[in-house]
Amino acid sequence: MQTAPIAPGFTPGRRREAPGQRLTPGIPGPLLPPPVERIDIPKKAIYRLSIYHRCLKRLVENGQETVSSSSLAKAAGVKSSQLRKDLAYFGQFGTRGLGYPVETLATMIRDVLGRQRLQPVVLVGAGNLGAALLRYQGFQKEGFEVVAAFDADPEAARARGLEVPVYHESELENHVRKDGVRLVILCVPGAVAQTVANRLVACGVAGILNFSPVVLEVPDAVQVNNVDLALELEHLSFFVR
Repeated sequence: MQTAPIAPGFTPGRRREAPGQRLTPGIPGPLLPPPVERIDIPKKAIYRLSIYHRCLKRLVENGQETVSSSSLAKAAGVKSSQLRKDLAYFGQFGTRGLGYPVETLATMIRDVLGRQRLQPVVLVGAGNLGAALLRYQGFQKEGFEVVAAFDADPEAARARGLEVPVYHESELENHVRKDGVRLVILCVPGAVAQTVANRLVACGVAGILNFSPVVLEVPDAVQVNNVDLALELEHLSFFVR
């Protein structure tokens, strides 16, 4: 079983003060996972960490305490060497012959990904695709809460029977600033996508999941992930011909 030795200074399960709490001498504090400092991790590795976290959550739910690098890599669809390289960003740890502690590793990855609490997300463009995404129940399981949607015709969007509140697009900036929203799902037509993106950047949005069929121009500090379903099908069709 290929796992790295415990790194110097790494103490899983060390008792320490929780935020706002002061420990009393002689009385042990709560068992908390070790703190995770800000780590400079490549974007591709961040994507794989999200996959590892999802796999680890399933293991936690099944009551599994440890997992080998080969087993976790197989579940995530990557090579064992790649997984070990990605986890090395946390400082190498694990127990030879036993593997990685599942709950500790899941907590560390969750903290790096910023999933200690539900992150508010808004969706812009509640048409056919947008409405389908608003009905998706998986966002909250992964730590995201779609708090509102915006559309040029909110009445038509509400008629779709959506549970998420839908507002007129003119109210977008007010809600984004009020709720401290940093992540947005963009499903507007390509002709207006850049204009909407400019508005989002101006009110502090730092990440856009873009379903609009255009390449957005944004400042370097803003991360855009493009999801072009037609393009993905085109790529896929090449391999099935």
